[in-house]
Amino acid sequence: MNNVDPVALRYLQVDVFSERAGGGNPLAVVFGAEAWGDADMQRFARWTNLVETTFVLAPSDARASYRLRIFTPSREIPFAGHPTIGSAHAALEIGRVQARDGELIQECGAGLLPVRIDGEGTSRRLFVQAPAARVLRSGADDALLRAVLGDTPLGALPPAFIEGGRRWWVAELADEASLRAWKPDHAAILALARAGDSLGLCAFARAGGAPDDYQLVVRAFPAGVGIVEDPASGAANGLIAAYIAQREPQGALARGYRVSQGREMGHDATIDVRIDGGDAVWVGGRSHTIIDGALRTRVA
Repeated sequence: MNNVDPVALRYLQVDVFSERAGGGNPLAVVFGAEAWGDADMQRFARWTNLVETTFVLAPSDARASYRLRIFTPSREIPFAGHPTIGSAHAALEIGRVQARDGELIQECGAGLLPVRIDGEGTSRRLFVQAPAARVLRSGADDALLRAVLGDTPLGALPPAFIEGGRRWWVAELADEASLRAWKPDHAAILALARAGDSLGLCAFARAGGAPDDYQLVVRAFPAGVGIVEDPASGAANGLIAAYIAQREPQGALARGYRVSQGREMGHDATIDVRIDGGDAVWVGGRSHTIIDGALRTRVA
């Protein structure tokens, strides 16, 4: 097979969930790869070596604005938040899609997901409605979970195993300082992830800072897909939000909040969460185009 495509594909790298360029989660976005097979996409995602690489394709459902395939360096996944937000940003940025009534519809492995558009230009924020979440288990009685958490002080909500587009264990730690200083056992998180076919553990804590800055701190450890720590996790934050809204329907966070994530690894992501009617969770934020160019060669 000739590795050189006769027509170069559009390629962007986007910084997702950041108030300023460079603070969020990097994403590679490829347009026009309809002729690529699964193996081509996986090899390219492995080569970019980013948390996720996406391919924006023509939709197969007439209701959708575009179809999205999402790859980690090791496998394809049905849904993730930061690839969804970043890909929608890139598609709008280069004029590949047009909004209808302030929304795009993304077709992906998790179905048809609406993406809301708030604002324009550099101030634009995009929000995806997270897939419906359900708690599979709750409590700290799982031996593998106990091996991860050890004697780490926990917060108000019990740990939970949650499914919604993807599977995560979530655990609330006692306070922001404990979470930011935590040095978890990554081998133990990998064992936990493999046992339940999940991404791993997402830990959160209620913030002790200014109320207008952020209200929740999150750290995500997706060992199940070979990643030590993720600087900004849209899908995981969607599951945390659904869990909080379910357990604390009258609480201060039940209608939404702002998340700080990634500072422990040199990033400074900002994720906005909105909760409509108690169960519709929207996760979003700003994105910045860092690289806009052409992809000329398939990775062999």
